Amino acid sequence: MSQLPLALELREGHTLDNFLAGPNGAALATVRAAADGEERQVFVWGGAGQGRSHLLEGAVRRAQEQGRDACLLPAGELLPLVPEVLESMEQFDLLALDDVDRFAGHAQWEEALFHLYNRVMAGGGVLLFSAAAAPGAPRWLLPDLATRLAAGPVFRLQPLSEEELAALLTERARERGLKLGAEVARFMVMRSERSPALLLERLAVLDRTALARQRAPTIPFIKDVFGW
Repeated sequence: MSQLPLALELREGHTLDNFLAGPNGAALATVRAAADGEERQVFVWGGAGQGRSHLLEGAVRRAQEQGRDACLLPAGELLPLVPEVLESMEQFDLLALDDVDRFAGHAQWEEALFHLYNRVMAGGGVLLFSAAAAPGAPRWLLPDLATRLAAGPVFRLQPLSEEELAALLTERARERGLKLGAEVARFMVMRSERSPALLLERLAVLDRTALARQRAPTIPFIKDVFGW
């Protein structure tokens, strides 16, 4: 399989099994079906930190574990390159294009993506898309491309509740070997933006700092670490 001229490594720990679905159960189930080859196309969209990249990375990892050729394509990392990097990418069994709306307004990239879409569909491959907005929201120069992006199931990712975010923190802390009490987890959620990605970044900082200082993650300690 040909390789892209840049490193597109999956982040450690992003799997479909550890994606906390909350109100996004249908999106998770459909993305999982796509990773298993049972759906041809899925589009997920939502605000920053809602888990779009986690879903796509998890799907790529799941497909790879099943022995299928799968590749993650973050639009933000592709834009500095030339659109020709998309040529022959239909050889993959599954392609996951993260932040695909970043291509909107770039005529050559839109055309390259349009043709890639057609080749993948003709060849029986699977396409996953993520974006900050619904397929028709960005100002695509090619209306036919926007139509194709919306041809399969489309899901808006809904934010998790405070209780679900606290449960996410507690579970991820447990995976790290860090004992985070329910009250402490709720405190972190109340003091942070309601973003799973940001909360997990802060959990990583807390884990490193607690280990370095040999301290338990209590509320006073967390206030000291983050200046709350």
